[in-house]
Amino acid sequence: MSEKLSPQDIRKYNWYIWRFFIGCFVFVLLLIGLTSFGIFGTLPSLRDLENPKSNQASEIISSDKKILGKYYVENRSNVTFKDISPNVINALVATEDNHFYQHSGIDFWRTFSIIFYNLIGHKQGASTITQQLALNQFSSEGRAHNVINRFVQKLKEQLIAVRIEKHYTKQEIITMYLNSVSFGSNTFGVASAAQTYFNTTPARLTPDQAAVLVAMLKGPTLYSPIRNPKNSLTRRNFVLGRMVEEGFLSKAEAEECRAKPLGIDYHPMNHNEGLAPYFRSVLKDDVKRILSTITKADGTPYDIDRDGLKIYTTINYTMQQYAEEAQREYMRDLQNQFNMQWKGVKLSAKIKNFKLLIDQGIHQSDRYHELKAQDMSEEDIIHNFYTPDTLNLFTWKGDIDTVMKPVDSIVYCKMLLRNALMSMDPTTGYVKAWVGGIDFEHFKYDQVKQGARQVGSTAKPFTYAVAIDNGYSPCYQVDNVPITIKSPGAPDWTPGSSPLETVPGMITLRTALAHSQNWVTAYMMNEVTPPPVVELIKKMGIHTDVPPYPSICLGVFDATVMDMTAAYSVFANHGIWTEPTYLLRIEDKNGNEIYNHTPKVRQVMNDQNAYVMVDMLRSVVDMQGATGNRLRWKYNFTNPIAGKTGTTSDNSDGWFIGVTPKLVTGVWTGCENRDFHFRTTRMGEGSNSALPIFALYLKKVYADQSLGIKKNIDFELPKGGLTTVLDCDLYSQQQKGTNDVDKKLSF
Repeated sequence: MSEKLSPQDIRKYNWYIWRFFIGCFVFVLLLIGLTSFGIFGTLPSLRDLENPKSNQASEIISSDKKILGKYYVENRSNVTFKDISPNVINALVATEDNHFYQHSGIDFWRTFSIIFYNLIGHKQGASTITQQLALNQFSSEGRAHNVINRFVQKLKEQLIAVRIEKHYTKQEIITMYLNSVSFGSNTFGVASAAQTYFNTTPARLTPDQAAVLVAMLKGPTLYSPIRNPKNSLTRRNFVLGRMVEEGFLSKAEAEECRAKPLGIDYHPMNHNEGLAPYFRSVLKDDVKRILSTITKADGTPYDIDRDGLKIYTTINYTMQQYAEEAQREYMRDLQNQFNMQWKGVKLSAKIKNFKLLIDQGIHQSDRYHELKAQDMSEEDIIHNFYTPDTLNLFTWKGDIDTVMKPVDSIVYCKMLLRNALMSMDPTTGYVKAWVGGIDFEHFKYDQVKQGARQVGSTAKPFTYAVAIDNGYSPCYQVDNVPITIKSPGAPDWTPGSSPLETVPGMITLRTALAHSQNWVTAYMMNEVTPPPVVELIKKMGIHTDVPPYPSICLGVFDATVMDMTAAYSVFANHGIWTEPTYLLRIEDKNGNEIYNHTPKVRQVMNDQNAYVMVDMLRSVVDMQGATGNRLRWKYNFTNPIAGKTGTTSDNSDGWFIGVTPKLVTGVWTGCENRDFHFRTTRMGEGSNSALPIFALYLKKVYADQSLGIKKNIDFELPKGGLTTVLDCDLYSQQQKGTNDVDKKLSF
């Protein structure tokens, strides 16, 4: 038998045990004290707790309060507690921290009983929601993997959690947590997650959707509904079970939710995808330039990708959709027309500067620069371009992977038609839709603001506007015959005119503009001279170089879609030029306005002359056989529309600028290089290559009554009433009467 312990031995062993526990307690207190004093790393200050740092995405907001896109390092958006569905809150608390509303940051019962909880199947971690927030939001080093480091980190988390609980309400804590956690796919925060996985808002998440998102918190990849849908479904059902156990759902409700599929509507955020990518790219450069001139209250600069700014724009989400749809619908067909014209033709023999342009394309390509960065010789790079490889190409039916020589892909891209559209309100200058190209992922160059192209006959109204200002009537007649203009110090200039398109005899200025007659336009340029035309063009907002040559009357200068659209808005806006505006204001993440845009406005012609020009441009659409008349006979528009087509030499550029009382829209179509073009005017003219996109877009806009753009509104008369005679029959009678009086007086 073993010897019994004496009372003295028992007291001695008890003392050892008590010393051990007291020592451990003192050691823990010492660690806590050292941690709180920052020996193991600084803890966040009260200011840090009140202003937690996070990489919060900046949002681009449309005029109809929808998110067009985001600028971010991490796709993270913040929402308030009231904007989060109770389903999300309940699922989170039930699964991650069922004592959340009872503890003060540290759940001691949870900490010491975690082993028991896992044994009975509750599968809970030891950290409370507040501790997880402390790690996510206020720990810069992330979760430590070393046991000792993790122990120290755990102490810091608990101290921070206690501080958080002292300074924030439970609602604020759970909101901060849901705004900070990762949901995979570079998506942070419940707002971004709701949009990415269910294409909805946090406020509209159903119990089963909320359970899917909360399930991902255990492991964003392991329980991803995209990568691991089976795991996601199992974990979702577990979360629903926890919600039943905690009284947030009835068994019947849970069973109904379990019976549903995951129901994912996946919309990953991508800078190349989504609405208005060209616009968003141009806007980002503008906003960064603005932010470089202002600072935060603490003197630090703003970061567009991290500071959660709200960028309010004039773009209408729905109209932008319609514009992009119109482009896709028609450009697919137009590209087929283009390809058929070149089918079987040896390009190198028919296209001017073919070899030079392909060589330039090689040296400007991303592939060339990547190979150059690998220190590959020029000879090897060229060999690479003539060696077949698997390439990804854009088509109007979707991207395709194909095997071809990279040099052939250069030719393929050169033969792709590009297109751009901008639509604006002529009275406010607000840009409503912006389509800068055909596919941002493959072709990032914006053709609305950054790319200037030759404007062709869309320049003709500028010459006629100066003529009207000089007293000429739209009914003034000119013999439509060839004319040669002599200019001091410059060669004589004689414009051409297609025999099939020439209207013979004496014709009015109205008819000349409607049928885009070169000789009459040149005659009027000779009458008014180039300098005043250049002056007007500049006043109307054309920023590119416009030389004072007679040929500018036929549009042999370059301009952007934005500038030309704004210039035509002058006609619809009583002669007032309003700066095209697409950025309204910028707010910081707290809703404080840090920038507000004030557009420039100037009167560039009187309202009488502006109205006369609108009336003349209406003839482009209304007059039978006129260049824009297909808006009537093909697209069946019956409402007031003015506009002008434009086609440049060799059919390289096709334009149409359509003017309605509430909307002015400019459309351009052409290849990347002007030497690649339509082979016939019938296909390449603006009425075929640009006008149809305007028509399809406007039909969609008019059909959507929620936009409030009514089609039967007419152009407003000048404020003092119209004094110019627009009826050419009446004008002829007046002229005859005047001539008769002159004859009598001459006797």
